[in-house]
Amino acid sequence: MCAKQIFNNNSDLSIENPNKLKIACVISDWHNEITEKLFDGAKNTLIKNGILEKNIAKINVPGSFELIFACKNLIDKNFDAVIAIGCIIQGETRHFEFVSNAVIDGIKDLNIISDIPVILCVSTDDNINQSIDRSGGKYNKGEDSAIAALKMIKFNQ
Repeated sequence: MCAKQIFNNNSDLSIENPNKLKIACVISDWHNEITEKLFDGAKNTLIKNGILEKNIAKINVPGSFELIFACKNLIDKNFDAVIAIGCIIQGETRHFEFVSNAVIDGIKDLNIISDIPVILCVSTDDNINQSIDRSGGKYNKGEDSAIAALKMIKFNQ
């Protein structure tokens, strides 16, 4: 019997045995005041939808660029989905562009080669205020990433 699903929208999705699903969350330590809040939003949403807390793995990496490598190494480790959580804030140089593009392309490439969904939850913001807004100030994009993971798991079932 399936646990009741609590999606944030009117989707009529029911996931088979959500208590048996395993989800990995890979979190960038860079801007951890933002990424930890994104993780909390994702984790709480997953739990509300029947995922057992013990089945939510939290893996920390130094920065958003390293999300790609960690996610790549997790796609064959018996998870039903991987969520990449990071925060990249515009600075004075083009570093923002290079890292943002590489991370987005890297996660896209993983979705091409993977049999499980790799969800992009990387906030790319002009300033810290936007990051705060998107990690619980006005809304939490971590919650959206958890919903996306659940929908893609359903798609994969």
